[in-house]
Amino acid sequence: MQNKPLQESLDIYIWEGNSDIADRISLCLASFDIEVIRADGLPVTRDQVSSRPSIAVISVTVIEHSEFSADAWQKSHGMPVIWVAEVGRAANPRIYPVEYSHILMLDFTCAELRKLVFRLASELHASASADRMPQPLIAQSESMKTLVAEAEAFADCESSVLIMGETGVGKERIAQLLHQRHGRYRHGPFVAVNCGAIPDGLFESLFFGHAKGAFTGALLAHKGYFEQADGGTLFLDEIGDLPLYQQVKLLRVLEQSTVTRLGSQTEVKLDFRLVAATNRNLREQVQQDMFRADLYYRLAVIELRVPNLEERGSADKIAIFSSLLGQTYEDIPPPPEWLLELVAAAKFAGNVRELRNVAERVGIIYRQLGVWDRTRIDRVFDTLGTMERLVEGNDLTAVRKKWDMAERSRILAVLDANGWRRQDTAHALGISRKVLWEKMRKFQIADTEAIGEAE
Repeated sequence: MQNKPLQESLDIYIWEGNSDIADRISLCLASFDIEVIRADGLPVTRDQVSSRPSIAVISVTVIEHSEFSADAWQKSHGMPVIWVAEVGRAANPRIYPVEYSHILMLDFTCAELRKLVFRLASELHASASADRMPQPLIAQSESMKTLVAEAEAFADCESSVLIMGETGVGKERIAQLLHQRHGRYRHGPFVAVNCGAIPDGLFESLFFGHAKGAFTGALLAHKGYFEQADGGTLFLDEIGDLPLYQQVKLLRVLEQSTVTRLGSQTEVKLDFRLVAATNRNLREQVQQDMFRADLYYRLAVIELRVPNLEERGSADKIAIFSSLLGQTYEDIPPPPEWLLELVAAAKFAGNVRELRNVAERVGIIYRQLGVWDRTRIDRVFDTLGTMERLVEGNDLTAVRKKWDMAERSRILAVLDANGWRRQDTAHALGISRKVLWEKMRKFQIADTEAIGEAE
């Protein structure tokens, strides 16, 4: 039995015009959780489209009877369009919109239809996952509150934004915030591109796209990043890594708002909001002739700077750590006080990205052992080199002594608060009764210290 290739259910709206495709499509997709909706003559608006992922299938014969733009449909309804055309019409730019790449021949087979539908459904699922913010942006510190307020203030304008900040501070999260708060572009795609990972020789193909047959292996037309972001936001991360010759081509697209695919002579109009990010000082790069001044001024109409974790302070560190634990392990209990103190005191050179790594490792330890094992968790922080940075001179012995004294005092306080009932104390500390006993022995905590023996 064939596995179901869709990650969730799907709606397909069909305009068949003078062609006979609706019944064929229904038969080809009958074994899947897909609802085929005949839309000829129906005024289908965005509000009428269900919340499920949707695709439009339109015969080119519809153009003969009305003005119908695939590009306009995708923008206004938020769904991709598959055009069905005869062989002769597919090559006619007056009939088939050449800027759109999803096309099926009129004599399509079930295999061809399913392949294209399943690919588009997968892209819709990936796009929805990328655009979705599972957790609100954490901003307890004044520096982060100021940044979020600035981002909110400029979110609904169409000017380009340059986001600056160290590696791992969460620049893409701010870019997503700008995208999701925009009145118009938020309905379009959010296309994120790492400029530092563009292979040599593929810049034009990846950014500009290519026409069918543009080069060996170009069996189908392909939309580049510029076209993919049309109607939405193009996020260019690590923009400072873009070579000078590529900067020129990027600037030309931004100035003209058009793009021409490789192997094509047709210009495609573009409408997207550009958000760029960098961990470099672009002003210095401009002075050193490593970054074009004209492109810098085009990008930095609005400048936002994301503070690092040290600037954000312990409150944000603890809140982010707790949130990451909860996202990864839904059934995990709140972390104990000593662990939160470790997080607050640590310095994360990799910022939020490094903190996420720590949270994942700590979460694994708890899931494997069922307790907050202090010894093993200490090793996580030791291997990161954070403990050595807590005091001047890397006096790790002094740091451990300080933490041990603090932990002994904390255990005594919790024992007193729970009437020296070890089971309740262990639960409050987030450890097992056995671990509590071992810690009492380690710190030489005897029952004689109890104000009133309760066990």
